[in-house]
Amino acid sequence: QVFPSQDPLDRADFNAVEYINALFPTEQSLANIDEVVNKIRLKIRRLDDNIRTVVRGQTNVGQDGRQALEEAQKAIQQLFGKIKDIKDKAEKSEQMVKEITRDIKQLDHAKRHLTTSITTLNHLHMLAGGVDSLEAMTRRRQYGEVANLLQGVVNVLEHFNKYMGIPQIRQLSERVKAAQSELGQQILADFEEAFPSQGTKRTGGPSNVLRDACLVANVLDPRIKQEIIKKFIKQHLSEYLVLFQENQDVAWLDKIDRRYAWIKRQLVDYEEKYGRMFPAEWCMTERIAVEFCHVTRAELSKIMRTRAKEIEVKLLLFAIQRTTNFEGLLAKRFSGCTLADGTVKKPEVPPPSTNPFLEDETGPEADEIVMEKSDTDKPKKPKVPDNPFHGIVSKCFEPHLYVYIESQDKNLGELIDRFVADFKAQGPPKPNVDEGGAVLPSCADLFVYYKKCMVQCSQLSTGEPMIALTTIFQKYLREYAWKILSGNLPKTTSSSGGLTITSLLKEKEGSEVAKFTLEELCLICSILSTAEYCLATTQQLEEKLKEKVDASLMERINLTGEMDTFSVVISNSIQLLVQDLDAACDPALTAMSKMQWQNVEHVGDQSPYVTSVILHIKQNVPIIRDNLASTRKYFTQFCIKFANSFIPKFINHLFKCKPISMVGAEQLLLDTHSLKMVLLDLPSIGSQVVRKAPASYTKIVVKGMTRAEMILKVVMAPHEPPVVFVDNYIKLLADCSTDTFQKILDMKGLKRSEQSSMLDLFRLRLPAPPPG
Repeated sequence: QVFPSQDPLDRADFNAVEYINALFPTEQSLANIDEVVNKIRLKIRRLDDNIRTVVRGQTNVGQDGRQALEEAQKAIQQLFGKIKDIKDKAEKSEQMVKEITRDIKQLDHAKRHLTTSITTLNHLHMLAGGVDSLEAMTRRRQYGEVANLLQGVVNVLEHFNKYMGIPQIRQLSERVKAAQSELGQQILADFEEAFPSQGTKRTGGPSNVLRDACLVANVLDPRIKQEIIKKFIKQHLSEYLVLFQENQDVAWLDKIDRRYAWIKRQLVDYEEKYGRMFPAEWCMTERIAVEFCHVTRAELSKIMRTRAKEIEVKLLLFAIQRTTNFEGLLAKRFSGCTLADGTVKKPEVPPPSTNPFLEDETGPEADEIVMEKSDTDKPKKPKVPDNPFHGIVSKCFEPHLYVYIESQDKNLGELIDRFVADFKAQGPPKPNVDEGGAVLPSCADLFVYYKKCMVQCSQLSTGEPMIALTTIFQKYLREYAWKILSGNLPKTTSSSGGLTITSLLKEKEGSEVAKFTLEELCLICSILSTAEYCLATTQQLEEKLKEKVDASLMERINLTGEMDTFSVVISNSIQLLVQDLDAACDPALTAMSKMQWQNVEHVGDQSPYVTSVILHIKQNVPIIRDNLASTRKYFTQFCIKFANSFIPKFINHLFKCKPISMVGAEQLLLDTHSLKMVLLDLPSIGSQVVRKAPASYTKIVVKGMTRAEMILKVVMAPHEPPVVFVDNYIKLLADCSTDTFQKILDMKGLKRSEQSSMLDLFRLRLPAPPPG
């Protein structure tokens, strides 16, 4: 592999016999044997020479390698020696540097210790002098100087925390604590002397000494500051507790304004006399107002529990209004920084809408929420979202809100009764096509009243009272739906199953069935529009109630049942309109089924019954469309329901037309096409503005009337040969019902024997049902 060769002797699978046979293939070639042997011997000698040369060369290489290894070892020894010398010199140099810098380090440590000692000594001197000055100034009540000195002494004392094991330092620290305690007690005594807690007369007043004392209190234990604030506020409100005791006439709800007028005067008096005595960061004015609110809430709660039977709704709402107005005034004047829970989530801005529940509550409707006691002060927007003082006083009224809820229950009941009486007195709305199905005025009145109640209640409580009010809303929404809307829907003269006996008698006499008058049609459309408005507004009412109520109670507000009630009213109204028009067309369809279609001799214009149907459609549909202009989706539903009712009825009457001649079938086909075109144009019939009918409606009409046309085309087809007739029927109608096929045969006037064979053939030709 290393030295490629073609010589057979170099091959790994060398075979001596084959090699000899190759050299001497015949006996005659043995004559050259000596020459071949000489060549091989010569080759052997050359190989021996080459081997000897290689062996000698390897001997010389080994000697050279040993010599090179010895030289490398000597070089390594020399290198180690040099490294050792360098290391020794480095150690000597380091030792020399240490000896040189030893004195410098000692001087550096000495300087640091000396600096620390001097600083500590200065601090100690300052502390000792400061403690002496502090004790002397305290005795002399020099609070202005004490405030700055005390802060400095406290700061210097912090540097000696690690030296408290030294008796002198510990003694100075104890003297500072004693001075702080003495200052606290002395300042409290000064305030007690200036503002005694007993009695309503103030023997003292603001002074520079007390103002400086407040600055000292900022440095002392926070409890001293809190005690000063507490005592001052208590003394400041002591007169309030006496003037508005529970047994005083001014304590009752009807004079609640006097409470708030008193605190306003007191705050003004405080600002004038004591405004500069307390530091601004103490927020004393706000603290006095907040404590007044807490006291007032407790006092009002107590007196209302005692005199609960005397609470009337007008009185309660008056007190709520004045209280919420006062809370709003506090929000404008103060930031609420002294309250623990002063931050409230900001409200979301509702989208603009004509719905009363989506309008800004500071608008006209909200301003109309007035207490009958007074028309001057209007309650404002609920303070829950942006007023940290909301409920700080008015929370006390929440346990008594049942009076308000019961009042609203009674008022709403009277309102519904008035709506019923007004409707009976005024009668149904006058037909006015131009205005188009106006919503009943009582509907808007009801929801405006709902909004007033909701805003009033939310101003006070967003808890259980809102749930109770929601229950009242649900009750009267249902009553409005049944008493005002469903209760005033006109009654039909024909049943849902077809014509009454009276209608049939009138039909025989050649007259039409009783229909709704124009006023009744307008009333139905008006009730439908009102129910649609109520449905949408009730949904908005539910959303608004959920915004007002606490998050934990949102799941308990659900007006789905009331919305379903209005949906039922809408469905019933549409069904009435459909039944009315459907019943008006019944006599024409009955007349169609009773005509002698086998005797028709020629095809003319559309038949009289078609004209009658078109006349009824042109009379009713424009009125309904114009009165449902504001709710076009329900007009579309009316059209769809009428088509779904009229077309199957027309086909059923078509099956009753038997037997039919070829000419009669052609006339019926013409009539069917005329009805189909009228139905396709039904949504915009009689309108100056032509609109394309909705695709959903067009699909129903095309499918239904095309089936009627296919029925007549099958009737017109020859019944011979039977196989072709049956296949044509299956192709055109795609109806596998034997009853339908039987009706087609009856329309053609075939005999029973012919029909029997046709039916057998029809059953055989029916496609096999899919495997199930």
